[in-house]
Amino acid sequence: MMRYPQAAEAFDRLLCMMDDLREKCPWDRKQTMDSLRHLTIEETYELSEAVLQGDLNEVKKEVGDLFLHLVFYAKIGSETGAFDVTDSLNGLCEKLISRHPHIYGDVVAETEEEVKANWETLKLKEGNKSVLGGVPNSLPALVKAMRIQEKARGAGFDWEVKEQVWEKVEEELGEFKETFVGKDLTEADRNEAEGELGDLIFSLVNFARFIDLNPETAVERTNRKFIKRFQHLENRAAEMGKALSEMTLAEMDVYWEEAKKL
Repeated sequence: MMRYPQAAEAFDRLLCMMDDLREKCPWDRKQTMDSLRHLTIEETYELSEAVLQGDLNEVKKEVGDLFLHLVFYAKIGSETGAFDVTDSLNGLCEKLISRHPHIYGDVVAETEEEVKANWETLKLKEGNKSVLGGVPNSLPALVKAMRIQEKARGAGFDWEVKEQVWEKVEEELGEFKETFVGKDLTEADRNEAEGELGDLIFSLVNFARFIDLNPETAVERTNRKFIKRFQHLENRAAEMGKALSEMTLAEMDVYWEEAKKL
């Protein structure tokens, strides 16, 4: 008995519509995997935006948009005989079975960390030459740092307690401050400073990960907070008939503090 008949019917409807669009719509007929790629990235960010806003209705819509893109790739794949949606879904199911021997086999894994350790061991057996090989090069740097650290942790390479991680943060911050703060930087200094700043940020990401905070989400929330406060400042300046460039920092600070209270 099919466990999700309505979902299967809806998915079949989407597949049939994809056939129609690919055959009859000039825009859809023209698309390639390359032309879809940047649009898929955009859709992924729109889903991320909806999740951050906690807008479940928008999440529902964006999940649908991503389904369309995934079906589109599979349709193009089927046209070349490379693969179709059935191949993709069955391949995914087989991978899930392989990666979850504690569910579909006789391996015992009672904690999240044990599950992650099993994953990394299985990936190496599948042919990955490095634990870090599964981290895409094109990820945004902050997300990439987090994933690298998670992968290393899954292989058992990690700090023991959060106090050790914070000591590393303070060490990197102290080195950066002592070497570069208050100093006019030469071009050579800038290259070195960039590397040291990267070390500092990487250590902060490590600490955030260790206490179960997502640094990407944290920075994005700060971005949003700054935008709201800055736009309040712009609106208040407009009410006074002034441009921001005509205001002193002291004047702007008054409205900035006002925005923070709001």
